Amino acid sequence: MQLTEKLIDKYHVAAPRYTSYPTVPYWDADSFNAEDWKESVKLSFRESNATDGISLYVHLPYCESLCTYCGCNTRITKNHTVEQPYIQTVLKEWAIYRDMFQEKPVIREIHLGGGTPTFFSPENLDMLINGLLAEALVHPEAEFSFEAHPGNTSEAHLQALYNLGFKRLSLGIQDFDPKVQFIINRIQTFEQVKTVTEQARQIGYTSVNFDLIYGLPLQTMEGMVDTIRMVSELMPDRIAFYSYAHVPWIKPGQRHFTEKDLPDAYAKRNLYETGRRLFTALGYKEIGMDHFALPTDSLYQAELNGTLHRNFMGYTHQYTQLMIGLGVSSISDTWYAFAQNVKKVEEYIEIVNQGELPVFKGHVLTEEDLIIRKHILNIMCKGETHWNHHLQPCLSLCDGLDRMEALADDGLVELNSWQLTVTPLGKRFLRNICMALDARLWVDKPATQLFSMAG
Repeated sequence: MQLTEKLIDKYHVAAPRYTSYPTVPYWDADSFNAEDWKESVKLSFRESNATDGISLYVHLPYCESLCTYCGCNTRITKNHTVEQPYIQTVLKEWAIYRDMFQEKPVIREIHLGGGTPTFFSPENLDMLINGLLAEALVHPEAEFSFEAHPGNTSEAHLQALYNLGFKRLSLGIQDFDPKVQFIINRIQTFEQVKTVTEQARQIGYTSVNFDLIYGLPLQTMEGMVDTIRMVSELMPDRIAFYSYAHVPWIKPGQRHFTEKDLPDAYAKRNLYETGRRLFTALGYKEIGMDHFALPTDSLYQAELNGTLHRNFMGYTHQYTQLMIGLGVSSISDTWYAFAQNVKKVEEYIEIVNQGELPVFKGHVLTEEDLIIRKHILNIMCKGETHWNHHLQPCLSLCDGLDRMEALADDGLVELNSWQLTVTPLGKRFLRNICMALDARLWVDKPATQLFSMAG
């Protein structure tokens, strides 16, 4: 079946991105408390530390200016004296977790996100990473990565983090069109991106990712094609090609422009399809949702061998059961439960300095949640999932498969009595496919829009 305007219109609906299941708006606050969270962390650590190791996500929220498209938790300031007190607090939070473990954690992944991690000086980033690793072991297959702004990432940043074990970086580009850069207040030149990319490769980084976004205000087909032409001159190992999430009711900075400045559903879909076609022509392989990788990159190899995994950090080529999020607003995942830290820097620092974990909400997964989570993760990472009703009785899964029949009729999935397979057409609608299985969303449909539009 071909992609048609009818399909685009039908599936252009508000949908989660499924970095978790249940999604954050459907977390059950009544099922969560800090003591239960600690016990879940201890259990997951005992089960997986010796075999898989654990992942650390560190949220570094500071930026010198506000990118108006951004949906992340940020703090805008040019005052760099905030760096060391914040890092010291992160290390104190990590010490609270370490005290719970009773043995040295094995670090499999570290990812620095933001905000702008390269807001912090190389010296302070060195202090942060050495502090995290001081009472830990590093897994022999560990991967450390960070997000970087091309406009402020220096060679000293790259060298310092490489010396600490970082081999992958992600450059936030979004679009090279000057009109788009101006309206979203995210300005960096091609020359800056080229310089950082080449410096990273000369130093020894094995994977460079470019973040691009389609659906931004004032974005045009001509501008998108020109952006991808410039990207092709540098051939990053990975490309994350995201749909812009317009959620001004959550992020007021997005009110700098209006819906009239955004491409409509058909224009947005054409931007994506054009990007997808051009990336494929350049030799990139489509990975899961929104990602493309060269055949030599570990992300593509993981998809081939069935080890691709997705968590709050995005897609990764290796699995850890336990992910600890450190820093303001970070989310942690034990597989059995989620927890999120408080979202204000001052509150975060105050709670940690009192010797308490700064979690303020979370969710303990039910048996049904765990079953549905597994299937959604399989769809997102493997493009297929299997079930056995005798081994996994779950009425909500049965209901979801009934809803999936309509997607099968549209050619997005293939169904039989024990398996679901995403078709090549369906790969463009992964969020919609997962939404059919989202039991909590269907039981409690939101009265107002909670999520950005799919597609």
